[in-house]
Amino acid sequence: MAIRVKVRDGQVTNKAFYVGVGVSVTGERDILGIWAGGSGGVAKYWLAVLDEVKNRGVVNVFITVCDGLRGLPESINQVWKEATVQTCVIHLLRNTFRYAALQDWDAISQSDPPRVRGG
Repeated sequence: MAIRVKVRDGQVTNKAFYVGVGVSVTGERDILGIWAGGSGGVAKYWLAVLDEVKNRGVVNVFITVCDGLRGLPESINQVWKEATVQTCVIHLLRNTFRYAALQDWDAISQSDPPRVRGG
């Protein structure tokens, strides 16, 4: 998850801060860290971040949910070989608008989700 913050560094700019949240098998949540963006989402950056998390004691990662940051899924699988990487459902839905015509966006965003039959 990224939080956009206005940062003054000579001039005021918007900077992304990425928040890593972990959930244990018992359901306990913990903030694993907050990292300032700016590297453009390259694999080398994410590999360093994930190595830091692993060195601080995160032994096993079963499922990761992330957006489409370049290099992140590859880095996750390099650090934790058995981890399953899943794209965030909200990001998947948001990205579907790229494939629809602008005049259809309102209808798509207002439509009811599909219903499960027999349940």
